Amino acid sequence: MVKNSHNLRIAIVHEWLTVYAGAERVLEKMLDCFPEADLFAVVDFFPEGKRDVIRNKPVVTSFIQNLPFAETKYRNYLLLMPLAIEQFDLSAYDIVISSSHAVAKGVITGPNQLHLCMCYSPIRYAWDLQHQYLRESGLDHGIKGWVARMMLHKMRIWDVRTGNGVDGFMAISNFIRRRIRKTYGRDATVIYPPVDVEAFSVNREKEEFYLTASRMVPYKKMDLIVEAFSSMPDKRLFVIGEGPDFEKIRAKAGSNVTLLGYQPHEVLADYMQRAKAFVFAAEEDFGIAPLEAQACGTPVIAYGKGAALETIRGLHQSDPTGVFFQEQSAEAISDAVVEFEANAEKIAPEACRNNALRFSPERFRAEFTSFVVEAAELFFGAK
Repeated sequence: MVKNSHNLRIAIVHEWLTVYAGAERVLEKMLDCFPEADLFAVVDFFPEGKRDVIRNKPVVTSFIQNLPFAETKYRNYLLLMPLAIEQFDLSAYDIVISSSHAVAKGVITGPNQLHLCMCYSPIRYAWDLQHQYLRESGLDHGIKGWVARMMLHKMRIWDVRTGNGVDGFMAISNFIRRRIRKTYGRDATVIYPPVDVEAFSVNREKEEFYLTASRMVPYKKMDLIVEAFSSMPDKRLFVIGEGPDFEKIRAKAGSNVTLLGYQPHEVLADYMQRAKAFVFAAEEDFGIAPLEAQACGTPVIAYGKGAALETIRGLHQSDPTGVFFQEQSAEAISDAVVEFEANAEKIAPEACRNNALRFSPERFRAEFTSFVVEAAELFFGAK
């Protein structure tokens, strides 16, 4: 007899609760689907004003929660996280859903428990991005470099082993689906993350400036965007975001580039609605900001790798929504801006908006719920 999944006890294991970012947006909608689920995380330092996102649920945390400086330096305990995640006693639950981009999928479950993983990515810095991570961290040489390589080697062994404990993978894009297959030898069902498209409205009257917005960390390549526009003094660029690279990026900004730092949603939405185009240079696993821009009817100039190829329609496609560049360099970005301006009339605000609507929260909730319910019926019905 097939059990009703709504009568089963569900646990959701999230990596760490510290900020409201992409993974937390997904977690929020997961809890909308299964509000009765209990919540676990390696650490929980979620701001008090944001706890409604997790329905003000109590969170079971690991021993890392109580280690020195964990609130701000929790990432420094990465090598302890596999041990920490394995200490969660989930034996009382029928279904365990891991929300994982690092260690959450490493929870221990038994043969009578269904473990489903929403995988944002296999651990990026342990797999195909290892060499980039070591360079950007200054760990590509010397004794510290060899220690880092050995630790990442051990992390890879653990990561592959824990992949065997997952009964079903969900991937946030086809790009990540391919990475899961390459890393774990497993297939995954693509369920795109939810984008709050209704929080943005279309503005058909665009102004003579470009916009980029992101955390200022190395892989986002914000410095290349600023370099590109600084070499085009006749084009205006506004930059929204903050992060460790802020001062480095500001030093490269010409007089036509304005760095606004962190801005609240209302300001970001206003700039997105009025911008001529949104510029995005990262190779992303999914990428919410380009879809928010399209929800405003704003075209996107993006690096043509990763999930951008799934969320933006290029000039060669019907109802295009943007222009791609094929190299992460200031010159390639400049060339893409020129190409965009020569073809801007081919991109309609309505096409951008309609493309963004494909990624609505309603669509996510329906697909995620269906995946969990069908997996539960198959798993428990076979017993």
